[in-house]
Amino acid sequence: MERSEPGDAARKYWHEVLTAGGRTVIPRWSATPAKGVAAHEVPLPEGVLPAADGTAALLAAHAKALSALSGEAEITTGWLEDGRLLPCRLTTAPGGTWRALLEQTRRATAELLTHAAYPVAALRHELRLNEPPFETVLDTSGGDGDLDEAVVLRVGLVHRDDGQALRLRYRTDVLDEDAAARVAGYHVTALTLLATAPDAGHGRRSLVADDELLLQLDGLAGPRRELPDRRVHELFEQRVVAHPDAVAAVHGDRRWTYRELNSRANQLSRALLVRGLGHEGVVAVVTERNLDWMAAVLAVFKAGGVYLPVEPHFPAERVATILTRAGCELVLTERGGTATLDRALAALPGVRRLLVEEAYAEAHPDSDLGLDIGPDRLAYIYFTSGSTGEPKGAMCEHAGMVNHLHAKLDDLGIGEGDVVAQTAPQCFDISLWQLLAAPLAGGRTLLVEQEVILDAGRFLDRIADGRANVVQVVPSYLEAVLAHLEQHPRELPHLRRVSVTGEALKKELAERWFATEPGIPLVNAYGLTETSDDTNHEVMDRAPEGDRVPLGRPVQNVRVYVVDEHLALVPLGAPGEIVFSGVCVGRGYVNDPVRTARAFTTDPYRPGERLYRSGDHGRWRPDGKLEFLGRRDTQVKVRGFRIELGEVENALLKVAGVRDGAVVVARGARLVAFHSGRPLAAEELRDRLAASLPAYMVPSVFHWRESLPLTANGKTDRRTLTALAEELDALRGESDEPPATPTEERLAAVWAEVLGVPRDRIGRHDHFFDRGGTSLSAVKLAIALDRAVSPKDVIAHPTLAGLAGLIDTRAGAGAADATPRSAAETVGRPS
Repeated sequence: MERSEPGDAARKYWHEVLTAGGRTVIPRWSATPAKGVAAHEVPLPEGVLPAADGTAALLAAHAKALSALSGEAEITTGWLEDGRLLPCRLTTAPGGTWRALLEQTRRATAELLTHAAYPVAALRHELRLNEPPFETVLDTSGGDGDLDEAVVLRVGLVHRDDGQALRLRYRTDVLDEDAAARVAGYHVTALTLLATAPDAGHGRRSLVADDELLLQLDGLAGPRRELPDRRVHELFEQRVVAHPDAVAAVHGDRRWTYRELNSRANQLSRALLVRGLGHEGVVAVVTERNLDWMAAVLAVFKAGGVYLPVEPHFPAERVATILTRAGCELVLTERGGTATLDRALAALPGVRRLLVEEAYAEAHPDSDLGLDIGPDRLAYIYFTSGSTGEPKGAMCEHAGMVNHLHAKLDDLGIGEGDVVAQTAPQCFDISLWQLLAAPLAGGRTLLVEQEVILDAGRFLDRIADGRANVVQVVPSYLEAVLAHLEQHPRELPHLRRVSVTGEALKKELAERWFATEPGIPLVNAYGLTETSDDTNHEVMDRAPEGDRVPLGRPVQNVRVYVVDEHLALVPLGAPGEIVFSGVCVGRGYVNDPVRTARAFTTDPYRPGERLYRSGDHGRWRPDGKLEFLGRRDTQVKVRGFRIELGEVENALLKVAGVRDGAVVVARGARLVAFHSGRPLAAEELRDRLAASLPAYMVPSVFHWRESLPLTANGKTDRRTLTALAEELDALRGESDEPPATPTEERLAAVWAEVLGVPRDRIGRHDHFFDRGGTSLSAVKLAIALDRAVSPKDVIAHPTLAGLAGLIDTRAGAGAADATPRSAAETVGRPS
């Protein structure tokens, strides 16, 4: 074929190939990686490689195998042609047939050969690309070449006396022998399908062989364990019989024995039944996190109802939406602090309210009810943020709840006499296991008030005084606790396990934990509300190796798959969507068939069982543990709360005067809103959104723009907005009046580290929460100031000058000297 002389077209072609978005990476799969090179050879079935089109067929099969391994439709591989090693960019876009893939490969290689004379190495040097844009090389003329530069795999065609074969040379620190054999098998499978089923769709046929399929379906599943044929409340009742006078729960100065808790729950349960609670009737529990809340939850289960948690401080509009969507007709609540509930119920005349105090006063019998409640009965509904602007209620059954609770008892080592701290808000699904796990094991629940949690020092005091053995928090709060412990070391003799969940746990935080508390294991827990809470546990007694903290193996009776868009299993180590099967999978979203159909389906490998598509992406590791790689949609987690950015954006768009709006996450820790239309004050927007959204979903910063940036296809350019949010965050305060007193100067330095912004960008009139501060940031600030102020002080005096004035007033003339050491010493890593 004739080749063009170097020119503009060739330069443009190679520029696009070399800068096409990064290298195609082979998954690392070696249980015992060691430097070296090994070879693996596999014979090709007769007739799979056509004599007339063998090169194109090999490249098409190679591209399909690399696509499966990398999870990318566009891949770049090295192609050794006429002694020259060229970057070859190929696409395996889904939807086409094997025949179309072959034709597409022919066209791509023809274009490459047209420009092959261009000095690619010179352009790489000009672009400062130290490594080639590929890790693999396909050599259609042989398989004995060396592995050059950053190449980890070389696939060659060899001719033997008994026929053709593929020879793989690979780096043993990247692949082991079994992994290399699997990669060779993917190539052979792709070549076979090209030859035998050319008109079949290549996107719907997995390259995974039967033995690997069985390993992923069964070998990587959680252990099979028989569960007791009892519901949660029945397991609790067994413990009541075993030790009725032991303390079951503590809240402040109040404590209830097993007998007292069971008696209260039975009375409430009968009060619900008297009011006509029917089969799977939904009961909203709207109370503070106290002992009556615990009795109410057990009461709903005992009566055969469905527990629906609603926080008493949620906006009335959201409360009304949740009650309506869930089909709730009965609300169990308490006196005081229910103003938003009252407003919500005013618009819902069909919903009845029952006060806990009134139910107790009715003096119903306090013996166990003994209702027949099967494992497939609906147990609870938790509402999470929804991308359409409406929250969605995930429904889970009793069997899934019992399975999860037993996994917690096993993996966190909770037994008789142990104390579990209850710290999570009611709307957070982890609140349920924190509330009930200890009583199921003969232990004690320690309910920790929110105002205590907002002060890391008081929180640690409560954990120590309450003799808590197990604590679970979100990573961002663990960071605040660690900052306090690093500044004020103390013994926690009773603490045996600390679990984190709700956000990705960074390796640096795990390292800090074990540097501070080397004797207390750290458990990374992962799961979704739709899967009855956590499905994976990684129990660590030291910081993990590698860049990421693994999610661990599936818990008992849970199956986790990593799949492509067609639910076909991807190769081991390859990225894909994390999906779930087994007893953990819930029923779907209450009264929401459209969104249920999008996320819930039938397990294609076990007909009749439910499967949930999480939207999370991950991969399997050689040690059989799952690794989280992130999300590809607009769902995020901020401080442990799952948030659909679309729901926040829809609330923003409902504000009169807002023409367009978008919400992004800046620095991984706070929501930033952009809006166009009529310029509106941030306070006005914040108040309008707070009327319908819980506080954790209201952006901390609002930016007006004449118009929002768009991508080439006309969609909002979120990447540009995220970069802009962080840039504006750094520039805020540049023109503001600088700190004017020694206390303001030193306070500004602490603000800078806590908020992660340059010191010279903080002015004396800056507002802590407008600059992106959160309740957790306020906790960190209080720790950094050696508790000279409390988080409540930060809320009451949010400006730099105001907070500095408070410090000066309290400390007198020596306030400036009393300000802490450098923020790096007191706060540690900024959030």
